[in-house]
Amino acid sequence: MTDKNLSNGSLGDNANSVGATGNRLKAAALVAGLSLVSTTAFAKSSYDQARVVSSIPVYETIVYEEPHEVCQQERVAYQEPVRESKTAGVVGALIGGALGNAVGHKKSNKRVGAAVGGILGYTIGRDIGRRQQANRGNGAVTYRHEQVCKVVYEERTEDHLLGYDVSYVYAGQTYQTRLDRDPGKSLRVKVRVNPA
Repeated sequence: MTDKNLSNGSLGDNANSVGATGNRLKAAALVAGLSLVSTTAFAKSSYDQARVVSSIPVYETIVYEEPHEVCQQERVAYQEPVRESKTAGVVGALIGGALGNAVGHKKSNKRVGAAVGGILGYTIGRDIGRRQQANRGNGAVTYRHEQVCKVVYEERTEDHLLGYDVSYVYAGQTYQTRLDRDPGKSLRVKVRVNPA
């Protein structure tokens, strides 16, 4: 291919059409970018004051239980412990040993009889002593005053401030919002103007 062919347009038309398409895409992208920039450039924001119509505090009630100890003097019954007497068992062992010794004829029989009689006599005497004590009662009941304490839970409530429900008027329209603080008589508002 020569310079002549290029100048005649054999390949030149294709190159021009490719170049034109690329230029068109660039131009479209430039227009889209400018329109995006122009809308944000024209959207201006500023601050102004709005008149507050009402500001109502909003509370949350929290309920919780608080433990505390309550003590008072009370009359408390005590049963005196009864000491178990060993007398009945010892007397029974002596009597049983003497009877066992008397029953045996030979010396070795008398020893075995005395030992067996002593054990049986102790057991029988102890049982008799327990029955007598049960019939008499377990012991004397006495009363004393003692301080008795217990934990009592008292329900308490607390109001926590959540914020302020605020109504305000700007440009003839009423708006509502919730704020952390009471704004007073006026409220600073951000005004944004966009082209229509």
